[in-house]
Amino acid sequence: MVPFAGYELPVQYAAGPNREHRSVRTAAGVFDIDHMGQFALSGKDALPYLQYVQVADAASLAEWEARYSLLCYDDGTIVDDIFLYRLPEKWLIVVNAANREKDFAWLQSFTHGFEVELTDISDETYMLAVQGPKAAAILDRMSDAEVAAAPARSALRAEVGGVEMLMGRTGYTGEDGFELYLPADKAVAFWDALLEEGAREGLLPCGLASRDSLRFEACMSLYGHEIDAKTNPFEARLGWVVALEKPSFLGRNALLKVKLEGTERILVAFEMIEKAVPRERHQIIGLDGTVAGHVTTGMKSPTLDSFIGLGYLPRGMHRLGSEIHILIRGRPRRARVCRRPFYRSRR
Repeated sequence: MVPFAGYELPVQYAAGPNREHRSVRTAAGVFDIDHMGQFALSGKDALPYLQYVQVADAASLAEWEARYSLLCYDDGTIVDDIFLYRLPEKWLIVVNAANREKDFAWLQSFTHGFEVELTDISDETYMLAVQGPKAAAILDRMSDAEVAAAPARSALRAEVGGVEMLMGRTGYTGEDGFELYLPADKAVAFWDALLEEGAREGLLPCGLASRDSLRFEACMSLYGHEIDAKTNPFEARLGWVVALEKPSFLGRNALLKVKLEGTERILVAFEMIEKAVPRERHQIIGLDGTVAGHVTTGMKSPTLDSFIGLGYLPRGMHRLGSEIHILIRGRPRRARVCRRPFYRSRR
């Protein structure tokens, strides 16, 4: 257990992070992610308000659909990455734990002029993620709904294990799976019932270490690592999220400028040629010996059994196959720029 965003959270359970990681890739794993923040948004101006405060086209979402998006400052840098759910009676906005208070204050500051109600429902809402190729089958057996038939990036309400909840076919591991939202007072009993039901499929409880290695292999950005208040979506390869066709939203002019003029740097994936472990903040050295960038995440991949990393490089050094050096314990170690993502599920 370690301190994280004001909570005590598990880095790993008894199985250990490598087994947890592999269980999600081959069977299923469950993550206690109740530290994440959840905001409810309602009111007649909810849609125009959302169109203004975040970068995706919320108007293109039908009821019961979900989408990844970003909150951006006026200069185009990132306040946080979020998930949106469009429900019949409200919107659900899911934010990162460390940014919960900041995000709520940011969103609240722009409610003037909009007839909306924004409520932080994090404390009363328990959130967990069931991820992996067997996740749908496990939840299907526990549910009164056809959970396995739900489309990707959709949501539904169902009774699962005797508990009424919201289910999103979403996640951040690179695998199929669900994120569940239920009353906090039902959390412990549901957790135990879920582990019992999933035991025959090999469902394991999973901690922060495997959550990080799973999202990393799929090249999903983590706030505070690949993205932060000094990063814009285009250099982080998240330009696909930004709906520049919307007439007005926070950060639009700055992001349009970046789109037209290009970025000075870009996030790349790399693999080590020499056997060494790249770590966050390690310097990336060009072949001329100068510091070109830094590693945002790096580790030995449990799935690929190789040493890989993500990091920022100036344009011109980002081409596939380009050789770079990672400064590890004072020594430059050879690496090469490779394709993203490192892992893509066949499912």
